[in-house]
Amino acid sequence: MTTPRTPHQTVSDAGQWAARDASVVWHGFTQMAAYVGSSPITVERAEGREVIDVDGRRYFDAISSLWVMTLGHHVPELDAAVIDQLGRVAHTTLLGNGNRVVVEFAEALAAVVPVDDAHVLFASDGAVAVEQAAKIAFQYWMNRGQPGHTQFLALGDAYHGDTVGALSLGDGGFGTELFDPLRFPVIRTPGYASPDWADKAVACVEANAEELAAVIIEPLVQGAAGMLVAEPEDLAKLGAACRHYGVLLICDEVATGFGRTGKLFASEWAGSDFRPDLMCLGKGITGGYLPLSATVVSGEIFAAFEGADLGEKTFYHGHSYGGNALACAVALRHLQLIHQWDVLANVTVVADRLASLLRDHVVGRPEVGAVRQRGLMVGVDLDPPGGATRWGRRVCAEAQKRGVLLRPLGDVVVLMPPLTTTLEEIELVVEVLAASIRVVGEQDQR
Repeated sequence: MTTPRTPHQTVSDAGQWAARDASVVWHGFTQMAAYVGSSPITVERAEGREVIDVDGRRYFDAISSLWVMTLGHHVPELDAAVIDQLGRVAHTTLLGNGNRVVVEFAEALAAVVPVDDAHVLFASDGAVAVEQAAKIAFQYWMNRGQPGHTQFLALGDAYHGDTVGALSLGDGGFGTELFDPLRFPVIRTPGYASPDWADKAVACVEANAEELAAVIIEPLVQGAAGMLVAEPEDLAKLGAACRHYGVLLICDEVATGFGRTGKLFASEWAGSDFRPDLMCLGKGITGGYLPLSATVVSGEIFAAFEGADLGEKTFYHGHSYGGNALACAVALRHLQLIHQWDVLANVTVVADRLASLLRDHVVGRPEVGAVRQRGLMVGVDLDPPGGATRWGRRVCAEAQKRGVLLRPLGDVVVLMPPLTTTLEEIELVVEVLAASIRVVGEQDQR
């Protein structure tokens, strides 16, 4: 096994950059009063699966830059796709007109998503893809002359983004209680932490089918909840119930899509009969290069919006940069490379090795309560002793000193390495993780 990197020494330029940063930039999900004191890195450039800070120090990007990077940073083929498209046009509106590369990417995406007769509505981030899906599902029933379908069924522990509609579908957390007066009510059944979550969701679908606009789930993994995992057969059970009772199914694959679980889309684990009516995509869609998201809908849903020009069946929704040409160009090349490089095969091999390493070096440690994994999505649930605080933050800080970037969700440490991670690199990540957990545990002896 590889030897962990020694902790980095005192920074030079990093502190100055952090101060400049804090004076003008407001970082999301970050308490800016504590920003500089948290020793953030300031990235100068990146190569492969490493980011390099302003002092030239390298860090293995074990969170894929918040789950968006897939094949690596500064990938020559993806760089070339952006440059080639830049020589044509950077952006043109899709409101009433088309763009060649957007059409080409939509065709390629429609050919691989598990959605029947797929049609694609583009946006710029995952939360908006979810907002679009909710509005489409609601209007679908209106367009069909069945206005009673106004409710959504969502799961406990769900997270679907931080816009108001997405927050409504999610189950709170992250300090969102403040915005409860803005959220619309939903029907909620238990999430993946409950062994019988699927049975309860199915029973709810049966009882409320006449008023449900849609059911929304994160297939296989509830990522922001701390990597809570479900079994494929339970997904299939819920999908079958939705089909039987004529309820739309929205699969939020913003985090799980594009190979993270070992299949191109997590929905595929539930079998060929599991066919979402709407699918939300984002994060890894461009390999981490440019903002892009998509709401993919079935042909049946799309057809319900066809009608007279400027008529009431039109979907009056769209964003200025939705379907950006540069983003679609790199997304198209990214999708091609996933297949050409047989990336999913590497995910399987590395994920198996990761599971073995976690069993040998992390599972069973007194500081660890549980480890949850699906493919290259991992949550390490820490178990701090009474009185100990901020273990997740502290473990990730120790890992950063050793040249590995991790991120906590409370006291759950998240690993989501790039799809092209090597066996040697995954050994380094786990060894650094184990060392960091040990150090923090020793600081707060039970």
